[in-house]
Amino acid sequence: MTLESARAATRGTRGLGIIRPSRLERPGRALLLESVCAWDNLLCAWRKAAAGKRGKRNVAAFEFHAADKLLAIQSGLANGTWSPGPYVHFQIHSPKTRLISAAPFADRVVHHALCNVIGPAFERSFIADSFANREGKGTHRAIDRLQYFARRRRYALRLDVVKHFPSIDHSILLGILGRTISDERVLGLAARIVASGDRILEREYEMVWFPGDDLFALCRPRGLPIGNLTSQFWSNCYLNPLDQFIKRELRCRAYLRYVDDMALLSDSKEELREWKIAVVKRLERLRLTVHERPAQVQPVSEGVPWLGFVVFPEHRRLKARKAVEATRRLKIRFDDWQAGARGFAEFHDSVQGWINHVRYGDTWALRSHVLGRFEWGKQGLRPHGEPDPGELR
Repeated sequence: MTLESARAATRGTRGLGIIRPSRLERPGRALLLESVCAWDNLLCAWRKAAAGKRGKRNVAAFEFHAADKLLAIQSGLANGTWSPGPYVHFQIHSPKTRLISAAPFADRVVHHALCNVIGPAFERSFIADSFANREGKGTHRAIDRLQYFARRRRYALRLDVVKHFPSIDHSILLGILGRTISDERVLGLAARIVASGDRILEREYEMVWFPGDDLFALCRPRGLPIGNLTSQFWSNCYLNPLDQFIKRELRCRAYLRYVDDMALLSDSKEELREWKIAVVKRLERLRLTVHERPAQVQPVSEGVPWLGFVVFPEHRRLKARKAVEATRRLKIRFDDWQAGARGFAEFHDSVQGWINHVRYGDTWALRSHVLGRFEWGKQGLRPHGEPDPGELR
């Protein structure tokens, strides 16, 4: 079935639980299941999920029967029979070992369809200085913002949640979602997606006991799979009450967060120490804790470690560990290119990607040092007509 014939098939099916394209409401208004199931929303979700991945086998297989598969998803969502499929798990080891869980492609379409509808309503409640997984935000803007605050405050306090994704409590998360999602069917869909991640990261979680806990606390569903679009979105929703507490009740104007990394800045050491106690206490309500060692008040003139950089009021440096890791990674890819195991374009993209990241710091000398270590002309393996890799700097 083609996409056009699928559009035609949805006409006249109102009584069959299939949602016509015209039923798509403006995202974020009603948060109804009909909006999630609407044909135009599913088409948009499919395109988002496939963006940059259409060459992969599972994505291509879905696209070959896209209309039929989208209609099956639509029907399953409308009648409540849709359920998440099994995850594929693998590990990455940079910058540290993490278990990544990839949902089936059809599930990723559902994730996008849900976030298309509920996302705008939650987005309006997020603070402006929450920078992770949001349009128009990101790592580099978070670094810019921290430096902006560092030029206007004398001291900084960094807080980092211990095992953030393995620790997210499902009951608390669904309670937070339920304050905004009015349709019980949509909340039920969200609950199914949340439940699919239960205990996936159990090996990474170390039980923490909070006031009032009994033995049944061991059985509380917890954990979100790293790699899901919804997990990133749920994370922002989960910590939004903390953001509001810091901004509204503590009245910390110089506060920002990226996923589970937080920074509070002030001209008073004592005020920051009091805020730390209050934040740690409030995190207990979310069943979260912070790493104690880095949670210290420090002068901004000494540099604030933040998202791979050390940020000073007037300049930024790349963390030494990040430079070592990049040198090792680029050397491996350079050797692969020299040996013919990968093309020059792939190696070029790796170098450019690293440069585009570190250029947000004062790293000209570092870039020259790292890239200058490579013997670009060795064995004359550079194909005729390709640019001199030395120009990558």
